[in-house]
This record gives sequence, structure tokens and C-alpha cells, in this order.
Amino acid sequence: MQNIPDIKLGIVAVSRDCFPVELSRNRRSRVAAACRERGVPVTELETVIENERDALQALEEAERKGINALALYLGNFGPEGPTTLTAQKFPGPVMLAAAAEDTAQDLVGGRGDAYCGLLSASYNAGLRRLRPYIPEYPVGDPGDIAGMLAEFIPVARTVEGVRRLKILSFGPRPFDFLTCHAPIQPLFDLGVEIVENSELDLYDIVRAEEGNPEVRRIAAEMADELGEGNTYPELTQKLAQYECALTKYLAASLGASRYAAFANKCWPAFEKYFGHVPCYVNSRLAARGIPAACEADIYGALSEYMVVCATAAPPAILDINNSVPKDMYEESGSAFGRYALSDLWMGFHCGNVSSQCLVRPALRHQLIMHRLMEPEKDPDITRGTLEGRIQSGPVSIFRIQSTSDACLQAYVANGEVLDVNPRSFGSIGVFAVAEMGRFYRHVLLEKHFPHHTAVAFGHAAKTLFAACRMLGVEDVYFNHPKGTFYPTENPF
Repeated sequence: MQNIPDIKLGIVAVSRDCFPVELSRNRRSRVAAACRERGVPVTELETVIENERDALQALEEAERKGINALALYLGNFGPEGPTTLTAQKFPGPVMLAAAAEDTAQDLVGGRGDAYCGLLSASYNAGLRRLRPYIPEYPVGDPGDIAGMLAEFIPVARTVEGVRRLKILSFGPRPFDFLTCHAPIQPLFDLGVEIVENSELDLYDIVRAEEGNPEVRRIAAEMADELGEGNTYPELTQKLAQYECALTKYLAASLGASRYAAFANKCWPAFEKYFGHVPCYVNSRLAARGIPAACEADIYGALSEYMVVCATAAPPAILDINNSVPKDMYEESGSAFGRYALSDLWMGFHCGNVSSQCLVRPALRHQLIMHRLMEPEKDPDITRGTLEGRIQSGPVSIFRIQSTSDACLQAYVANGEVLDVNPRSFGSIGVFAVAEMGRFYRHVLLEKHFPHHTAVAFGHAAKTLFAACRMLGVEDVYFNHPKGTFYPTENPF
């Protein structure tokens, strides 16, 4: 997957000077061995941090070894000052974890008290206003810690990616989609850069690629990908020119940033000037880890990018679109399993889901736009969607968003796409999220989230929740189980 950080995780042991340093060193080595057994990539730092000089030495060693995410491991109580000083000065994401005691047979010379030391380290991290990643239960034996390190890698990748992201936008956020408007101040607070351009700028860079031989190569690649689904072979040249322009612009526009995502206005003027819809190209960019959010949805692009980093797989941005009809529910009852009708909904967009996530994808036209722009005509400028039923399997839905008063909030929930024919058009699937009806009412509606949701093809809620917390998002909502009330829920 392109366009996401390559995390090289290091582990450094810390040791309080009144405890045996060998206790921390040996426990760190056992964690590293457990990581090797489980295939968790981690690099040991030879330095053990007992004081500030050691902290500086460890930071130099981490830089020398190319480490961009760091686990601070309390093999014993640990020195709270040097430990958190290291976290403060390290330029990437940091995790805190502590060693469990080894055996009841050695609780005198072999007792490390890291359970206590982690409390002190956490307090000191608060004094320094740090947000390290702390696992749900951050104390364990070497195998436990190896599991925690494995879970930290996608969290670190997401946090590091956001902090080095640039969102490139073309076109004003449209009046008919006020839900795509949100203050951009929180983007800068996160470290995200934003560059907003006009649709004329987009038109200019696309026209500049006329005659570029790279366009022919991309068109041939599109034809191979689509196979029997290439229903408009004469259209691929235009689509390829558009894709060529965007990828070339991205490479030239990164500047001080390392990663990028697009948020582009896609209708209604777009079709009249470009002669196609951008959906299929958006799906291809997403497959490479470059989200291209529709309707100039800047926070949608950020949400999609976080999904890419969390999963290292293509994301999608979909409308939380329509309810499942009762007769469909009744006819296909066994396919819905344990889910109630209110747990179900259809996720839809015009045609921007990557081909590997669809069943029998094909190039089509956008029906809704066709009604508006080409009534009583054969489709022409509204062609270019990638349509198909979304493959069944586990998914997560996720959105990070600024409120109108520039405060960040987010939601995330695990669910699945069911093996049910949605019997409709576009990139579409029947989604199921436990207690979705209540989640829809008391989070999505109550907290004023927009209609777009980022979709991860796999369960990524745990990673995304942790990444949001590390990035300073105070309110991260999730679907409550039955019997657990939301603050605004009527208990009667």
C-alpha cells in the first residue's frame, strides 16, 4: 500500500536506579524474543534508561536505527522523569507498557514493581501534556507485551500518517452539501495541511496532460482491471487523463508533507467540463492508499486516510444511505441472522469503491446525475462510475469531524456487510451494525455527524479509537450494547 507510513517500532527498557538494571534488560530481551516468535517486527535499543543522559543516548540510538515509533517498557519501576522526557523528545508515537512479575518463587530480588511505576509514569506524562498509547491492560508477560506491540503498530501508523498528511481539495464545498462544511482549524491542530483549489485549477491540470503517453498506459491498465466490466472502452482515455493529472499534481504538491488525500467537488459542473464522472478514478486512487473524498468533503478525506493507515487496505467513503425494506427483511430472514431490522441499512455511493471490494464490478453511468443532467438522453457525461455489490464480510464505519465551534469528535463501530442482494444501483451493500438504530439516533443525529462515513474492510474500531485518543479527540463515540443507555436516550 502506497501513501502510508512504514512503521519501524523500537523497544527501550527503563530502570529505576534502586532496582537491578539487569531485571529490565533481561525482560526486554524476552519481549523481543516473544516478538520474533509471533512475527512482530520490533527493534531492540541496547540503551537502558536510568537517567537523563541515558534518555538522550536512547534517542540518538533510535534515530540511528531509523525508529519512528517507540515502546517505553518498564522492566521494573522505572525512572518517571527520564521515561517521560524520552516520550516528550521522541518525534513519533510512543507507547507505555510494563512487565508483570515473573514467578512467585522470586518476589524479593526479582520483584520489579512496574505495576506501580506505570502509575508514576502516567502521572508524569500528564504533567508534560503527553498522550502516549497505553494498552487496555498494559501489564503483562513477554507474550502479552508482544501482543500489545503488534496492536500498537497500526495505531502508530495512523497517528504518524495524520501528523504528516496534506489534504488537496478542488472546488468549493457545495451549498447542497452543507454537511461537508466544517471549520478547518482542528486540521492544523492535528498537524494536517490543507490546500484548497478551484475547479478551474483542476481543469487546467487535466488539460495539460493531453498527449501524455502515460495516459495510454493508464487506460490500458484500466481495461485490464475492468475486464468484462469495461462497458465503455471509449471512455477510459478521458478517465486515464484525469487520473494522470491528479497523481502528477499530488507528487508535485507534497512539499513539507509526506502523505496526501483528495477532497474534490464532483458535480454538477464537473461533468459538463470533463465529460465524465470521477468515481472510477477515485476508486483506483483509494486502492493505492490515496483517498479521494466526494463532494469536497475534507473531513471525509481525513477519515478515509485514517482507515487506510489503520488497515493498510483500500478504504471507501459511503453515504449512510437508506433503510432496508421490511419485505426484503422478511424474504431474506435467514441471511440477516441475529440482526433486527433497525440494525440494518444500506451503504451507497455513486461508484467509488475499489474493484477488489466489489462483486462483478463494471463501468456504468450515474443514474441520479443522469436524471438531472441528461434527461431523456443516452448517458454520456454521467458515465464513469464503478458499480457493483459490496463484498460481504467484516467492516468498520468511522468518521472524524469538527463541530461548528471547531472541536473534534469522532465515532467508530464494527459491523459487517451481509451476503444479501441490495437490488439497487451504485456501489452498494447491506450493512449491519449491532444496535444501529439507537446509534443512529443518539450519536449520528444527536451529535450532528454528516451523511458520509469512511468504511474499513475489516474490523478496525479498536485501532481507530486508540488513534483518535492519541490525537487528542476527547469525544469518540461508539455503539452501545442493549441495556446501556446513551446520555440523551429516553429510558421509557
